[in-house]
Parts: sequence; structure tokens; C-alpha cells
Amino acid sequence: MSTGPGKGKSLGVAACTAIVVGNMVGSGFYLSPAAVAPYGNLAVLAWIVMGAGAICLGLTFAKLARLAPAAGGPYAYTRTAYGDFTGFLIAWGYWISIWASLPVIAIAFAGAVMELLPALQNRTMAVVLTLGAIWAVVLINLRGVKSAGLFAEITTYSKLVPFAAIALVGLLYVNPAHFTEFNPSGQSLIAASAALAPLTMFAFLGLESATVPADDVENAKHVIPLSTILGISIAAILYVLGTVVVMGVIPRDQLVKSVAPFSDAALIMWGPWAAVGVSIAVILSSIGALNGWTLLMGQVPMAASRDGLFPPVFSRLSQQGVPATGIILSAVLATLLVLLQAAGSPGFSSFYNLVVGLSTMAAVVPYAFCSLAPGLVAARTTGTRAIPRLTLVELVAFVFALFTLYGCGAEPVLYGVVLLVLGIPVFVWQRRQQSLAQTSDLAEGVHPISPSRASNKSVLN
Repeated sequence: MSTGPGKGKSLGVAACTAIVVGNMVGSGFYLSPAAVAPYGNLAVLAWIVMGAGAICLGLTFAKLARLAPAAGGPYAYTRTAYGDFTGFLIAWGYWISIWASLPVIAIAFAGAVMELLPALQNRTMAVVLTLGAIWAVVLINLRGVKSAGLFAEITTYSKLVPFAAIALVGLLYVNPAHFTEFNPSGQSLIAASAALAPLTMFAFLGLESATVPADDVENAKHVIPLSTILGISIAAILYVLGTVVVMGVIPRDQLVKSVAPFSDAALIMWGPWAAVGVSIAVILSSIGALNGWTLLMGQVPMAASRDGLFPPVFSRLSQQGVPATGIILSAVLATLLVLLQAAGSPGFSSFYNLVVGLSTMAAVVPYAFCSLAPGLVAARTTGTRAIPRLTLVELVAFVFALFTLYGCGAEPVLYGVVLLVLGIPVFVWQRRQQSLAQTSDLAEGVHPISPSRASNKSVLN
């Protein structure tokens, strides 16, 4: 979606920070207190540790953005550092992680709406609201990146008010007696920590969001790093303080069963009007997260398609300058997930846990590759043979990603590996198509143009 150097750049610091916060502070945040409640104080410590690891990852992405700001974010950096095939696998897995997570966010939106309007509480309406949210946000993104960025600002900064109130003012209502047990789960410290890793990391997914639409960011080398660090810091503070307040207000045996922990906490602290306000904030939060992820859902495969690694359909731009076909195809896959779940899968809890694990696994693999990429990217972009040494921040980011991957568990990792392997035939087919096209061009005496150059030329024209 390159708009040309210095022209048509529609995303600044406010919009990019909103995209980061909006993508991170979604269903993984406001459902997480109930999910982590069985682990007691260890859960709070996990949020702090994961927040530190996320900041290290954010600093790594900020460094990569300064070295080589390019559309596609993790995919672009991985391809620069490790080559085409690795870049393809990362783009493939990252794209899967995005459309696979949309149903979870949309289901959370539907749950918040039905809690606010009890008359709508039935299975059919849940499916209608879930699919309606996905496709309404798709329509917003089809209007262009500027519309998506403005919508991200409105939804993100609106929802932060009630969540910030709970995280800050709610500290006055915390009952210290709720924090007497460090690890009541009955699991060993290592096992409990590993189980907490994907639950907390799912809430941090999206920390790299500002790096993906780089072509549409003003002064990308400055704006992307600043927005990334600001966004992660805001989200991390909300996560830690919000979890402390909810766990400190609601007894653990009740919190474990809660389907709307922040609303329940607000109800206890301030009454029904506060619970309604939080439900509205959850609705805004879900829509904002859907909007941000839908934006990235089109950008990542578009960048890979321009480089000849994804089929050309993903880089076709509409009159509004968006990869409309790619967004629609991705939304169709998310829709199929929703319908499969509604048709008789084991229920929301199992569906949620599986998708959380799968999405986290598919996103953490790119994080692991990118955490060690700065030195390689620096060497390639400057044309030097000497590769800079790894820094402590990059090593911490890699260990953080690796431990999270371990914590995802065997089943999500197995499914994730299968989905990654399923991408190999796509890569081979795409390479064969390019080879046939180049052979045809040579036979006709036409000088072949690389896929990325051809795509950029068509976009600029």
C-alpha cells in the first residue's frame, strides 16, 4: 500500500499508539483475570515478568524499525535477515495467527453486548453478533487505512477511561486477604509458570502492530519505535494494576467462574451503573481490537505478495488503496472458524483455550526469529560483512519468546506446526509460477522484473 515517499502518509504517533494499544488491550486483557485466578499471586508476578519480556521485544522491534522500516513488520524483518523461505513461513504463520484470533475477539464482543442486553442472550444471536462484528470492521477497513487509523484512535482512547479508572481508583478497594496464596494451583512452580505464559502472552500479542503498516506511517523511523514503546508501556501498566484490582475485589472461587471479571469488579465497587460502563468499554475494546487486527490481516500477506512469496491476489489494491481481496479472504476463514465452533464444537472454553494457544504459538514464532534479527538486518542494510553482537535485550526477548512457545502446550504447537507445513506447497507453487513467467518472458525477449519491483511499479502508477 505504498503511497509514495512523503505523500499520503496517514498514520502518526497517536494513530500508531492507538493501533498498538487497541490490538493488545482486547479480549486477552478483560477475560484474563478469570483465566489466571487459579494461580494466585504467581499470576501477578507473571504479568510483571511477561511485561518486562514484552518491553524487550518492543525495544527489539523499535530497533528493527529504525534499521529498516518496511510494510509487513515481522515478516519484512525476517525476510531481510534470513531469506525468502523463512520470510514466507513467518508471514504464513503470522497471517494465520491474525485471522484465527478474530473469532475470539468477536465472541467477547458478542458476550458483552448480550450481557448489556439480556434479551439477546441466545445461541443464534451470539453467532449473528460475532459475525456481524467481524464483517462490520471489514467494511470499515475497506474504506482505507486513514479510516481504520481514525477508528482505532476513537475506540482505543475511549475505552481506556473506564479501564484506567478500575486499574487506578480500584486499588483503594483491594482486599489484601485475597493475596495470601502464592501458587494455589497445585502445580509445580515451573508447570504453573508455563501454563500462565500463553494466557498472559496472548494479551501482549499486537505489540509489533505499529511496524506492520510502515508504508502509511509518517516519519516511520521515529514514529514506529516511539509508538511501540508507548503502546506496550500503557498496556503493561493496565494489565498489572487491572489484574491486581480484580483479584483483590472478587474472591478467587467466584473469579474463576466469572465471564466478565471487570464488570463484576465494577459492580462490587461502584454499583450497576459502573458495570454497564465497563460493558460498554468492553464492546469498544473488542471492536477496536478487531479493527486493528483486520488492518494487519491485509497488510502482512500484501507485503509478502509484493515480494512474490504469496499469491498475487493478496496485493491487489482497491480504489481506496487497500488489499481488499486479501482482507475479505482472511475474514471468510475467520467466519468459517466461528461457524465450526457454533456447529457443535466442545464449547466456548475449549474453543477459547485452543485458539489462544494456536494464535499465541503462530505469533511467538515470528517474535523468536525477530528477536535475533537486528544484527543480521543491520549487516544487510549497511552492506557490511561484520554482524554486530547480540545485546542483552535481544537475548531476553528470545528467551521470553521461547518460554512462551513452550508454555503453549503440545496440542497448539502441533496444530501450529501442521499449519506452517501446509504453507510449503503454497511457497513451491508460487515459486513455480514465477519461474514459468520468467521463462515465458525470456522466450519473448522481455527482461523479467522482480515481483516486488513489479508490484511497487503498479502501485505507484
